[in-house]
Amino acid sequence: YTWQKKILKNALVGEKKASDGLNFFIKNGLNDYKEGRNFPSQDNVSKLAPNLHFGEISPNQIWYTVSKLENTQNTDHFLSELGWREFSNHLLYHFPHIISENLQKKFNNFPWLNDENALIKWQKGMTGIPFVDAGMRELWQTGSMHNRLRMVVGSFLVKNLLIDWKYGAKWFWNCLFDADIANNTAGWQWIAGCGADAAPYFRVFNPVTQSEKFDKLGTYIKKYVPELSLLPNNIIFTPWLADQSTLKNANIKLGKDYPLPIVDYTFSRERALKAFKRIGNN
Repeated sequence: YTWQKKILKNALVGEKKASDGLNFFIKNGLNDYKEGRNFPSQDNVSKLAPNLHFGEISPNQIWYTVSKLENTQNTDHFLSELGWREFSNHLLYHFPHIISENLQKKFNNFPWLNDENALIKWQKGMTGIPFVDAGMRELWQTGSMHNRLRMVVGSFLVKNLLIDWKYGAKWFWNCLFDADIANNTAGWQWIAGCGADAAPYFRVFNPVTQSEKFDKLGTYIKKYVPELSLLPNNIIFTPWLADQSTLKNANIKLGKDYPLPIVDYTFSRERALKAFKRIGNN
């Protein structure tokens, strides 16, 4: 119950709070939405997904409120994201089986590894990849996760660990405060490459370059993976490359205070590309 109370304490529950949340976002986050939404330590996302899911505010209310504002690349991009949300509902309505089945049937014979130990480490945020672990710990601690991280951790599970997207979708469904069956399903099928508008098989998010680009100061990592907070910024994204002196100064013993990577990114990426390419040729 402590976990639940902590999440609900910061939740915007109710119609009034949802409306206030929209107004706050318009005043404080919308002006830099197109670019700012990519940085997990910044406050440029609406955080209205739970309110939409529970019917405390409607897509129409948001759409028409934002449409009345000056038209910019930021308002256009925000409205397009709202449109993608509705597209997910469209998919679920017309293809209800996608909750538990691949939309693209050629993925039914995909050679998943489904390593249970690797799955548990991913769930706990103990993969040894700081950006991935930060995202997974944010999910567990807050019941939410920044969208950039949803793509990164999803890609890591499906493509680097070769674990079926359904396991990821189930974990998100159990943990997300904004868990929505249409969005959750469509999002995971997109990541896996088996959905209607899916990421191409060769798109494998590199969690190191993603963190270097979107968390340049390591602010997000330090918040959710505090055991790495004393590492210098040039090594916090890849602690396994740090020399012993740097690790000692940061009070870290790899394998004890923080895990070594559970998989090599380059090797696992090539392994995934070969597997996905075989599916594409079938």
